[in-house]
Amino acid sequence: MRLAVPARAKLNLDLGVIGRRPDGYHDLRSTMQTIELHDLLLIEPASQTTLTTSGHSVRNNDNSVLKAHAALERAANRTLPVAFHLEKRIPPGSGMGGASSDAAAALTGLKAIFKLDLDLEPVAAQVGSDVPFFLTGGAARLEGRGERVTPLATTPSWFAIAWPGIELSTQSVYQAWDEVKGEDLRRAAEHVEPRLKDFATMLGEGWRMTGSGSAFFKPAATENEARVAIRGLDCWTSVTRAVDR
Repeated sequence: MRLAVPARAKLNLDLGVIGRRPDGYHDLRSTMQTIELHDLLLIEPASQTTLTTSGHSVRNNDNSVLKAHAALERAANRTLPVAFHLEKRIPPGSGMGGASSDAAAALTGLKAIFKLDLDLEPVAAQVGSDVPFFLTGGAARLEGRGERVTPLATTPSWFAIAWPGIELSTQSVYQAWDEVKGEDLRRAAEHVEPRLKDFATMLGEGWRMTGSGSAFFKPAATENEARVAIRGLDCWTSVTRAVDR
């Protein structure tokens, strides 16, 4: 049995950081939406667990797929040997949730292959703040660290996406948010990587940063309108649309 599990990217349609928590994390409030752009995770039983990748480069020794696999083995109290292949299409360090979505895809795929009678949400929360959201995707309001997920109706929409090829560390951006005394995450991201300010200026009006950066998106009414928005841009671009749960 071999499963092919899409791991959808997400956009933060809005995002507010409420403050720093005593545990070092940050409370936030955000409306998130999964989109058609996705990584593809192939999973099949094997004698031992391995991970191969293609597409955008990833760090195998610190990969979220392997973290999710280890967390599920602990929860199931058994070994779950599989061969993973991750086709990486979502730019890393872009704020589109690729690593969290990959982890959720690993959990759902492993549960199906090994027919596990387990609630994946607590396991997902151990792996990462956004991972519970990606178990179902669609549109949702996220609060707390991101673990409180309230499903919302998905509004059919198109998006233009532009990525400057800069990988940003989520942890570094949130640390910068503390340093810039509560300004929004885009200002914090620019504090970490000053080139983002020039990139945003080049894009012009109507573009918004997603998550902790560094990708920007522009909502569009039609696919053609989204394609017009990226015309002539000298960077990685994509045209995509909202995907329901």
